[in-house]
Amino acid sequence: MDALADGAMHGSAIVAMGRRTIATEAEALWALAHDLGQDFADAITVLRRTTGKVIACGLGKSGQIAQKFASTLASTGTPSCFLHAGDAVHGELGVLLPGDTLVILSNSGDTREFGVIMRRALSLAVPIIAITSSPDSPVAVSATVNLLLPPREEACPFGSSPTTSTTMMLALGDALAITLMQMRGIKAADLLELHPGGRLGLDLVRVESFMHGGDELPLVSGEMSMEDVLEVISEKGFGIAGVVDAQQRLSGVITDGDIRRSGISLGSMRANQVMTKRPRILEIGAMARDALTIMSEARITSVFVIQDGLGGRVRGLVHIHDLLRLGIG
Repeated sequence: MDALADGAMHGSAIVAMGRRTIATEAEALWALAHDLGQDFADAITVLRRTTGKVIACGLGKSGQIAQKFASTLASTGTPSCFLHAGDAVHGELGVLLPGDTLVILSNSGDTREFGVIMRRALSLAVPIIAITSSPDSPVAVSATVNLLLPPREEACPFGSSPTTSTTMMLALGDALAITLMQMRGIKAADLLELHPGGRLGLDLVRVESFMHGGDELPLVSGEMSMEDVLEVISEKGFGIAGVVDAQQRLSGVITDGDIRRSGISLGSMRANQVMTKRPRILEIGAMARDALTIMSEARITSVFVIQDGLGGRVRGLVHIHDLLRLGIG
């Protein structure tokens, strides 16, 4: 019992450490959001006026955050790249060109490499946005716009490992990227073009954009003989038929499974006697991810798209092959 009690106390202490770290960083993010002001709007103005690319520059842990910031900008419609401060002073400073904007991420704002980089930027009339905790640092003093992080202790118990500061940098970079995206009117279709090979398309593509419709739809009446239904299923090639009324409102579906379950009686039966009455459906406005989820959970390969839910008018059909052709299935 004592061993179990000691183990439970030890586990609680471990959890408490984790909670303190997260709480420390969460409080810093709250302060960052509260302190956001005109400097943020000025930074957005500078970024929007950029005719070239945004270059995110950093060193160490701040450099890793700068790399993520550049990647997020690029994926949300802002041309950008990452420049490692150490590499910059060893030949890669040539990436900086007139028309660009330089964003320097540095908690201390006082690293030798940044002095060289900033002199080059100023000689090219490239605006500089600084993300730093030190308002009197060389980076902050030389910047066109200063985005100062609120003074908060690092979550590290020794106050040395970049933790709280890099979390704030990460959030501030996301805020810049997402604000830019919104102000530029970037739409879901635009994002999809930037992520053609990723699963992000599952959340960006509406089923209306790729579903089958019109004469392609395998629709039958409830009174149709199963002999004729089988002909429709074979002709349309989706392995399914939707049973509809005169207004094309869906009352059920017929699949291979329904046909097999009917057995030898199939020849004398009508569509409404064989159909599944509460099939899985998609509604207009559903995303590709919804289609994939339904097909995976129900282990089906086709699903009808309905206006206004089950019992509504059939508008289309999505087949698993459609998702595969999109590269997101």
